[in-house]
Amino acid sequence: MSIASRILAAPAALPLLLGCGPESGPAAPKLQAMSFANSEWSAPVNLGPPINSAANEMNAALSADELSLYFVSNRAGGLGAADIWVSRRASLDGPWGDPVNLGPNVNGSGIEGSPVVSIDGHLLFFSSDRPGGFGLNDIYVARRTDKSDDLGWGPAVNLGPDVNTSGFEAGGFYLQSAEDGSANLYIVRGPNSTAIDIYVAPVTRDGETRGPAVPVVELNDPDPAITDAHPSVRVDGREIYFHSSRAGGAGGFDLWRSTRPSVHDPWSVPENVGGTLNTAVNDFQPTLSYDGRTLIFASARPGGLGGSDIWMSTRTPSGH
Repeated sequence: MSIASRILAAPAALPLLLGCGPESGPAAPKLQAMSFANSEWSAPVNLGPPINSAANEMNAALSADELSLYFVSNRAGGLGAADIWVSRRASLDGPWGDPVNLGPNVNGSGIEGSPVVSIDGHLLFFSSDRPGGFGLNDIYVARRTDKSDDLGWGPAVNLGPDVNTSGFEAGGFYLQSAEDGSANLYIVRGPNSTAIDIYVAPVTRDGETRGPAVPVVELNDPDPAITDAHPSVRVDGREIYFHSSRAGGAGGFDLWRSTRPSVHDPWSVPENVGGTLNTAVNDFQPTLSYDGRTLIFASARPGGLGGSDIWMSTRTPSGH
């Protein structure tokens, strides 16, 4: 399978947030996210250069302060077939700076993908097919002390056998919790990069696993050949977005959504998010901002700069 095909097929194989200013207090992100929950998404906008280029860009995720954008690209200047890059801006309404490669503590000679930064800013989860893993593709974590230093990540560590197997694991989303061992690391797993399902594993606030990953059965299509991938969970744990090749979509991959009343309840039957976000081409790798207002995803739709670009949609608070 070509690199381009692997990029499109799954979030780890190259495998994917602007909002209101942060409020104070630990409950603020959850309250903000809930205020946007039932609003309509705007027409997606291409992020343009310097984020997008003639190469493939995808797998984007914002830091909690929304001043850093992490994404994956196979543009020139990388260390391998596809690397994780970061762009920084000085303010929420400022322009994005030139992307910088995260360097050899994170990137290797193969394919790195699906970056996600924890809400406290100290953990970076990502996936890689580098040598020394358990299987085809594994999930790793890198740590930093200074959450404002986008190039301060230490050497990446494999998450181990609770999460990684001899098959294919890729990212997802880390719903960091104050409660150690809660089921909060959403990943995908399968025998290859396309026949994959959504799983969840318990991980501590320090990025240590506390038990095996288990399938989220209500989100996965019963056909084992279907791709259900790149889950992104709202910070209060009640809304999830992912992409899927299941029946009922508009293109090869579409964006889908599910909700639940609380973190103790099962997810609802997934619903296609509709024509505002989905097209007849591949729309994939959705990532929610921590305030719940912004959705960033990858798409090969017309109007882009390369094979796949990063696009952004926003929604306003309910009742506004």
